[in-house]
Amino acid sequence: MQVPMLDLRAQYASIKEEILPAMAAVCDSQQLCLGPAVELFERQIAQYCGCRHAIGVSSGSDALLAALMATGVGSGDEVITTPFTFFATAGAVARLCARPVFADVDPETFNIDPAQIASKVTRKTKAIIPVHLFGQVAEMKPVLSLGKKHGLHVIEDAAQSIGATQDGVRCGTIGQIGCFSFYPTKNLGGFGDGGLITTDDEALAARLRVIRDHGQNPRYHYHLIGGNFRLDGLQGAVLSVKLRYLDQWNRRRQDNAGLYDRLLAGSPVKTPRVERNNVSVYHQYTILAPQRDGLQRYLADHGVGSAIFYPKPLHLQPCFAYLGYKAGDFPVTERACQEVLSLPIHPELTDQQIEYVADTIRSFYG
Repeated sequence: MQVPMLDLRAQYASIKEEILPAMAAVCDSQQLCLGPAVELFERQIAQYCGCRHAIGVSSGSDALLAALMATGVGSGDEVITTPFTFFATAGAVARLCARPVFADVDPETFNIDPAQIASKVTRKTKAIIPVHLFGQVAEMKPVLSLGKKHGLHVIEDAAQSIGATQDGVRCGTIGQIGCFSFYPTKNLGGFGDGGLITTDDEALAARLRVIRDHGQNPRYHYHLIGGNFRLDGLQGAVLSVKLRYLDQWNRRRQDNAGLYDRLLAGSPVKTPRVERNNVSVYHQYTILAPQRDGLQRYLADHGVGSAIFYPKPLHLQPCFAYLGYKAGDFPVTERACQEVLSLPIHPELTDQQIEYVADTIRSFYG
């Protein structure tokens, strides 16, 4: 049996008859950068997230960059975040000549450990970026408390967790700013790159709208140094269609995760833990696996896709050598990089495929 890690073609086939007319309407209008399709999507996604403002941008990476720019992060500032995340989180900080400061993660959820953050705050600290990794919201109450105590911006990296909640509140609306990615592999994925910034702050939203368009308002009058962070009209149209299915797709991911949990109970692998006050949307179903690399090869030999997010922590990446971190500084993160393995979890999976994956894992361990 073949079990792909992801099957975007199957998802597209199921909504093709809605996608193509939506894209054709944008093509006919030729309003391709921002425009009515993006404005409609922004209204829809703001209502979905439960926030006052949603600003479509060119990617999740640019969402982080624009958010940091809007909050005034720059040269000499420090931003605390996790070393166990995609590069863009810390990369956006470094691009502004600010300094990424890492704090280790919780061994159960892989999200940033709030207990590790407090000791990292200095007079140079400007912001905290908690990452809602693999579809689960990071522990936000202590992060918000720290932010309030020290006057820090709290910017949620919600690139992997759209629709996830903590205490009934959707991620991206808990902190001051939320940043989302619509890369095609995400739970809500576009037909290319795309991203979103959410906020309830009127002045901040206005500033972000200017920043995403080179800092101009009105045209050719530049009040800020911005960037070309506009969301394309075609992406807005596609995302409006897909948004109608997001909760349905997320529920299917949750059902798939529940089946994995049951089938892998008592096996040598450790299945994901979701905190009681969280609802995860399982962007990834990530296990901790003894003999991880051998298991991944065995799965591949038996037709099962898998992925490692992430094989090397950010603090040990060559591009961040100047930060002065060394092996052993963040032991939980470093261990996770040696043991994590993400299994297929996409909504198009069948129960039979999940059963086959679980059986294959059990057979590897004998």
